[in-house]
Amino acid sequence: MTQLDLLGSGNAFLPSGRLHSLLLIDQHIMIDCPPTALASLRNAGISPANIDMILITHVHADHVFGFPNFILERKYISDRNGEKQLTVAGSKIVRKRLELLCELAYPDSLNDVLSNINWVDTPKSDEWTFERFEVKHDPKVEPHGWMMTHERGWSLLHSGDSGHCDELWERAKQCKFAIVEMSVPDRVITEYHHTPSQISQLANECPDTVFLLTHTYIDCDYEILTTDTPELPPNVILGHDGMKFSLDQNGESV
Repeated sequence: MTQLDLLGSGNAFLPSGRLHSLLLIDQHIMIDCPPTALASLRNAGISPANIDMILITHVHADHVFGFPNFILERKYISDRNGEKQLTVAGSKIVRKRLELLCELAYPDSLNDVLSNINWVDTPKSDEWTFERFEVKHDPKVEPHGWMMTHERGWSLLHSGDSGHCDELWERAKQCKFAIVEMSVPDRVITEYHHTPSQISQLANECPDTVFLLTHTYIDCDYEILTTDTPELPPNVILGHDGMKFSLDQNGESV
């Protein structure tokens, strides 16, 4: 059984009732490390020391600016003896940018922890095969999605931040479960994010894939921008903070 925890579901602007988008796989693989990562982990009762792998999609602030505090917490609270190996995976810009963030945030305080991180382009695991692929977003932050294929043969996808992208959409057809961003309403014209109408098109083209929407603009508490939820196909789930999903040995949600 594979467990997915959607610890945060909001976009960069933090719609009401949402923390920044954050997904946890089996309570030890984290996708991105946003500014609210520690708050999300605390809310879920999960120790930062439990995280042994972080997959970075890109280096925009709302996806990685929580990294210095995440590392600081591990050093001084949850992993004081440095016993927990951490792997951080991403494009060539990731290590340089995260080390710079840590130096700006806590000068000379985290060098020892950073030097012990296993920095990789693509991680290895007995249970999963990982693939990182380019998506449609600001090229300055080297945007990628992640596709994870379980040892039993089924696949899971995370879009990162991306607009309509042929490779992303083709990969979604191969997956049982896909976590995809829906950052902006239809009235916003952008090639870098998905809108509800694009999500509907994607879901209709992939009827056998379950889509979990994250990085959303929709308020779920009081209204800042809107609390209105667009009509979406039945294989689409609008994510909310704290949602949990269990996938069986075939990748089906149970």
